[in-house]
Amino acid sequence: MKSAVFYGKHDIRIQEHEMPAVGPKDVLIRVKACGVCGTDVHIYEGDKGAAEVAPPTILGHEFSGIVEKVGEAVTDYRPGDRVCVDPNCYCGACTPCRNGAAHYCEHMIGYGTTVNGGFAEYCAVNVRQVYRLGERTSFEQGAMAEPVACCLHGIDMCRIQPGSQAVVIGGGMIGLLMLQLAKLEGAAKVALLEPVEEKRLVAAKLGADVCIDPLQEDVKEQLHKAGFTWVNTVIECVGRPATIEQAIDIAGNKAVVMMFGLTKPDETIAVKPFEIFKKELELKASYINPYTQKRALDLIDTGRLDVSSMVYGTYGLEKLEEILRDAQARAKGKYIICP
Repeated sequence: MKSAVFYGKHDIRIQEHEMPAVGPKDVLIRVKACGVCGTDVHIYEGDKGAAEVAPPTILGHEFSGIVEKVGEAVTDYRPGDRVCVDPNCYCGACTPCRNGAAHYCEHMIGYGTTVNGGFAEYCAVNVRQVYRLGERTSFEQGAMAEPVACCLHGIDMCRIQPGSQAVVIGGGMIGLLMLQLAKLEGAAKVALLEPVEEKRLVAAKLGADVCIDPLQEDVKEQLHKAGFTWVNTVIECVGRPATIEQAIDIAGNKAVVMMFGLTKPDETIAVKPFEIFKKELELKASYINPYTQKRALDLIDTGRLDVSSMVYGTYGLEKLEEILRDAQARAKGKYIICP
């Protein structure tokens, strides 16, 4: 089968790979769509993502497809079923798993990180990780269930209350999802900070009350003009020290600052503890997607969440390395690989 195999920093090769073995409790999926995630970029650049990657490994953890074959112990799925995958497979027996924190599983299997994933024509996964797509959900939309699931975990931790005010920093796929989720949580006003005009236009269509270019405009002044008198929540979706520091700066008293964007492992930020003290800020971060995949799929299938407007294009495996290498191309929007 044709696959994109990661061999190390800046080294990903499109090559033939042996078909995955299908164990008794496994499902073999013919991959129809696999999203290019910021984590894939971090791995390609030689940085650590949410999990350690030991090359050679087939990357890709946001994927959907058609069931091709099932193991002998699988009874709930059959060939032809349209499905997507939660890539984070927990053991269920370690201390974190037995104490309600399975996303810190000590024996985590990560499809597309610790084991082969979805940038290939086929991928075999444990049946526990498989979810049926709704009748109205396309394969491209189904591949977006994993990032939505991660965003749901983060938005839950923000504790947004109806009538509150939220600011989202970064208008990529994640920022545009967070914008919509903040509105669904009941935020009365949601602002987006994003320098790329095309992304600001998409955000306005998705319900942003104000879209600000942080490189050309005075952010605090524009927020004040738009009626943001008390910013209760700031969700940082860029993963850069400067934007995390900006999030802390614009947060109001008793606000939650969600540091959702993934930074490079060794990056640091400059924090004034007195500012945290004075405003009683809560600094939070969100790690992967515990128990949120089904909620994500339901939001997508019912149309409550738009996961398509931010997709820039779909391409074959041959385009993958160019996308991972080219930050300007990725700035245009979300890319989906269709093996």
